[in-house]
Amino acid sequence: MSPSSRSGRTTPERASRSLQRWRGLPVRTRLMSLLVLLTTLTLVVSGGTAYGLQRTAINQRIDDSLERSVEEYRILAQEGVDPATGQPFTEADQLVFVAMQRTMPARNEGMLGFQGGRITWTANDAVELRLENDPELVQWALDNSDRSSTIIESVRTTVTDYRGVLVVVQLSGDDTPAMLLLAYDHDAELDELENTFLTYSLVGLGVVLLVCLIGWVLMGRLLRPLRDLQDTASEISATDLRRRVPVSGSDDVAELASTFNQMLDRVEGAVDSQRQLLDDVGHELRTPITIVQGNLEIQDVTDPEDVAESRDTALDELDRMRRLVDDLVTLAKAGRPDFVDREPTDVQELTRAVVAKASQLGTRVWTMDHAADVVVPLDAQRITQAWLQLASNAVRYSEEGTKVSIGSQVLNGTLRLWVRDQGIGIAPEDQERIFERFGRGANSTRSEGSGLGLNIVTAIVRAHGGTVDVQSAPGVGSTFYLDLPAEGDLDAPDDGQLHPDTAPETLGASSTRGFGPRQDQRDERA
Repeated sequence: MSPSSRSGRTTPERASRSLQRWRGLPVRTRLMSLLVLLTTLTLVVSGGTAYGLQRTAINQRIDDSLERSVEEYRILAQEGVDPATGQPFTEADQLVFVAMQRTMPARNEGMLGFQGGRITWTANDAVELRLENDPELVQWALDNSDRSSTIIESVRTTVTDYRGVLVVVQLSGDDTPAMLLLAYDHDAELDELENTFLTYSLVGLGVVLLVCLIGWVLMGRLLRPLRDLQDTASEISATDLRRRVPVSGSDDVAELASTFNQMLDRVEGAVDSQRQLLDDVGHELRTPITIVQGNLEIQDVTDPEDVAESRDTALDELDRMRRLVDDLVTLAKAGRPDFVDREPTDVQELTRAVVAKASQLGTRVWTMDHAADVVVPLDAQRITQAWLQLASNAVRYSEEGTKVSIGSQVLNGTLRLWVRDQGIGIAPEDQERIFERFGRGANSTRSEGSGLGLNIVTAIVRAHGGTVDVQSAPGVGSTFYLDLPAEGDLDAPDDGQLHPDTAPETLGASSTRGFGPRQDQRDERA
């Protein structure tokens, strides 16, 4: 294999290794390197452009000055007169002398007069640039004495660089031509410009160092949330999800930290739900399993009645386990964004449908207090589930023939749904506990429910951004309220007055249960 082919193969590999090393550097270092590179490139490009423009301007100014001088000599030769005779010039050398007398060289400009292959005239002592002291320049002028036209050229000697014009003067009455040399010390003209840009370079270097210092500090502050995020992520474990990234400001990095914290909230909520589910399953399923196992162990397989009784007990416990699992699955889904699917819903039709369905739950006097004539965005199936759960509780804790009222009302931008019964009521000390998971009132028994009904109701209402409340008195009955945001079509709102058959409590009464992802969950009273 030829060396060139080996080189062609290794160059991409070296580039790849260099890219990997670059990516392996800290973000702060890479950003600072790019910042310094861009700053330096900006200073170099802007400075180089300015230097080039200024240098071009200096060269143009020199050439313009030389061209003006040539034009003045031409006019002098055509129209001028010899001061000594008062007549037009007849001698070329005299014309050069007069022209030099009338010329005031600029700084870094000098002049010489030639005739017959030698220097005949020099500038006065006030002129600093002495062209006669540079033999190479003098020789260049003599070498070009045979030219018939004016030339402007750059001449490099060991002394310096010149930009000069050589004017050949030939008069009709003089057989010996003369020459006039005007030249600028080009290096000296550029010295001031180069000194200026040397200062610019030093200032630019200082600017780059200052950018490095300030940028390093500012970059550290800007990237501090990322370091905090990294530290927080490294300290989070499967058993401790409480750490959060400190958030300050409102920029993109702060938004990233906020998003990360929100993700941790969701993860912690999911883990807590998982732990709660495992605890609940382990706690609640242990009892029916023990009952089934105990009945099967002690049953007399030769006694048909004992076998039938054990079978009925096992089926009853398994059915309760199924309901419990279904309820736990519903609660596990409550934390998901798609738990509810809101759609514009006619609350009046929904109220009538719930009353019709609830009437099948038990022999009670079912009445509809009021039906709100509004359209509100909500999940009709979930709300129906929660509403019927309250109706089921009302049936479970009231006597046959008693009245159970269902209604809906909009007041002050809130949609209130309620179920009121004339049952046994709830003791004041139990009104908080019944909303807890597997919480039951003192007047309920384990066989009457899974203990998750009101907890599911709370989860559904909370997912809609609402609250759940209860008002009850032992021996009188209970009224459960579901208060939901009424953000919908309110073109035909209620009159703001509760129906005469409804409970007298106002919307301001009681509770804020159901708001926020970390509040205690509540369960049914039975």
